[in-house]
Amino acid sequence: MAILIIVVFVLGYAAIALEHPLKIDKAASALVTGMICWAIYVFSLSGDSHAFEIIEFGREYIENFYNGTPHDHLPHVGGLYHHLFDISNILFFLMGAMTIVELVDAHEGFAVITDRITTRNITKLLWIICILTFFFSAALDNLTTTIVMVSLLRKLIKDQKIRWMFVGMVVIAANAGGAWSPIGDVTTTMLWIKGQLPDAPNIIVDLIIPSMVALLVPLTVLSFTFKGEVERPAKQEDADHYLNPTTPGERLTVFLLGLGGLVFVPFFKTITHLPPFMGMMLSLGVIWTVTEIMHKGKSKADKQSLSVISVLQKIDVASVLFFLGILMAVAALQEFGHLEKAAMALDSAFGGNIFSINIVIGLLSSIVDNVPLVAAAQGMYDISPSGDFAANGHFWEFLAYCAGTGGSALIIGSAAGVAAMGLEKIDFMWYLRKISWLAIIGYFAGAAVYYLMFS
Repeated sequence: MAILIIVVFVLGYAAIALEHPLKIDKAASALVTGMICWAIYVFSLSGDSHAFEIIEFGREYIENFYNGTPHDHLPHVGGLYHHLFDISNILFFLMGAMTIVELVDAHEGFAVITDRITTRNITKLLWIICILTFFFSAALDNLTTTIVMVSLLRKLIKDQKIRWMFVGMVVIAANAGGAWSPIGDVTTTMLWIKGQLPDAPNIIVDLIIPSMVALLVPLTVLSFTFKGEVERPAKQEDADHYLNPTTPGERLTVFLLGLGGLVFVPFFKTITHLPPFMGMMLSLGVIWTVTEIMHKGKSKADKQSLSVISVLQKIDVASVLFFLGILMAVAALQEFGHLEKAAMALDSAFGGNIFSINIVIGLLSSIVDNVPLVAAAQGMYDISPSGDFAANGHFWEFLAYCAGTGGSALIIGSAAGVAAMGLEKIDFMWYLRKISWLAIIGYFAGAAVYYLMFS
């Protein structure tokens, strides 16, 4: 069974990578892979009789949940619910962020930025977009920033292939920007909250330069290949737009509310210690209320396209289901212990060299989600009183950098990449040919800088 689950995961991964030749949506492949992996895990424990016990447990769990009856038996089922809770946090966070971004877009709020980006020079535009993404990602997070920037690029670039190149660089910039901020990437946040990197200013000071190099190197390389100007898409506006357009005040208000709502999320999490998706849903609720009040005097036909109800129909549910499937598959591998064994094998193979171990973990995070890899590393090594494994030690700092930026090597290696793939329908193999090599040279360049700074 241990071998079978790996085979299923690899085959599912191949189906996702070959989405276009197979003509099977990646969401379908991910869902099948994730659910089969969990079924294999369940039946590997103790056979069909145990599976029947699990079914009974599921029924009793719901009945007893409300009266507080504990369920200490079947810890693997508890593990499933634990993973589902974590995954649901990500999915609801993603759905909330996508809704806010779509609502801002419906009100033409991004015109507040696009109207100020006047250059059509492709190289200058690339640098502006990437630098904005780098710092936005640190202030928000890499997933939300990617969603915002992809929506922005749709307003700035008409040609799909050129836009895909920009989106690929946005993924690199978002992951690099998130790595040096305790709220920018989920893995850095894990290390921050669990005590490996408790000193937030220290994280920023030590990691901002390597992270910036991880962006600047591929950005510089790509700049030499880009020439000419970009063509902006024509605004697609129907008669209703001209009869009753959004006013400049409405655009600015919704844009500021949307951006403020996204920025508010990490503060809400820090103050309340509640999951980030709750702050996102609070922001969505506030913006929803404000827009309802804003348009209450308009006719139903005029305000229909500006309502959250209308915007919800534009959410890419397929990409959300893809996320669910792939994260469930990774969680099953974690429950089997494969990820922990891989981490232990790395430790043995590299003789405990923290730089080599973290570099490989970073590259693995482009194949397998970085969250369980970092969680496995946290479980392998204790926080020591001094040295590389002490709180704020170099092992933990370099782990934050590698896990945060290494995922850019493949488009499904990070939340930012998955979001970009879903929003822009980027082909896996196209990203592998055009962007992966840029992400890898940036990754190693930043790693080299960190090594020179602290070795």
